[in-house]
Amino acid sequence: MSIKADRWIKQMALEQQMIVPFEEKQVRQGVISYGLSSYGYDVRIADEFKIFTNVFGAVVDPKGFDPKSFVDFKGEVCIIPPNSFALGRTVEYFRIPRKAMTICVGKSTYARCGIITNVTPLEPGWEGHVTLEISNTTPLPAKIYANEGIAQILFFESDEECMVSYADKKGKYQAQQGVTLPKV
Repeated sequence: MSIKADRWIKQMALEQQMIVPFEEKQVRQGVISYGLSSYGYDVRIADEFKIFTNVFGAVVDPKGFDPKSFVDFKGEVCIIPPNSFALGRTVEYFRIPRKAMTICVGKSTYARCGIITNVTPLEPGWEGHVTLEISNTTPLPAKIYANEGIAQILFFESDEECMVSYADKKGKYQAQQGVTLPKV
């Protein structure tokens, strides 16, 4: 990056609405932190979740997703059952520039509790709420706190724009809002 990473992210967020809403500084007091960091942005998890369950004996199939494989939950604290996972979405809406690529990784506070946020890229030209998969790898129920930090988005800027962006490809997850299930 030609300018300091945090300045570039702040500039893009404020001038081009790359991140909405945008916190210019880390919010840390009494919460799992979120907001602008040195080379990225710590995102918050919204209060809507799809918690996976085996109550109905469904099979998880990415080509034919059965809604009976999860239960919808809305609230300030989501409990993920042992050895299970939930889908959630970021509070923030992203518009990734054609000259940038991102990787979303889990926060260490949750990782130290056996709670893993799956690594996912945000491609140049993509926009939307990020749907996140949060795995509870422990044999115990795990709490996820809505409207607090869940993952960090790391930004990589290129010297030039990509030839074909996610928007150009008319990607199936373009402009997604809410928790978005798999599509083929």
